[in-house]
Amino acid sequence: MKNSASIRRSGCLVLTAMLAVAGAASLQAQPAPEIKRSILLRQDMSITGREAVVAAIELPPGSAEGRHTHPAELYVYLIEGEIVLETEGQSDRVMKAGDVAAVAPGRVHQALNRGGVTAKGIALFVAEKGRPLASPAP
Repeated sequence: MKNSASIRRSGCLVLTAMLAVAGAASLQAQPAPEIKRSILLRQDMSITGREAVVAAIELPPGSAEGRHTHPAELYVYLIEGEIVLETEGQSDRVMKAGDVAAVAPGRVHQALNRGGVTAKGIALFVAEKGRPLASPAP
């Protein structure tokens, strides 16, 4: 009898370990939260060769943009939620609803949402007409 109980106990431990590994694997397999970007306005400016681009951005909880640059001046207004703005050469900045930030052209940066609610903001780019708005950082 002792052998049978020991085998059942060992079997339960093995099954528990397998379920734990399977659960961890399924958590890792879930896709990263998708960041939504919508261009609200794209308009020529009175400055030759420049255009204004206004975009709405939504960063769900746990999302990160990834390090990137813009060949444009960038101004961000956070409407809802909270983000961390990481900008190369500067201290990380926690932005809350109502905060505004500026990022210089070519500066490597990213926004991360470490909070529990979707962060929503408006981005204004003063961009060179015809150039892409963003490029991944090397």
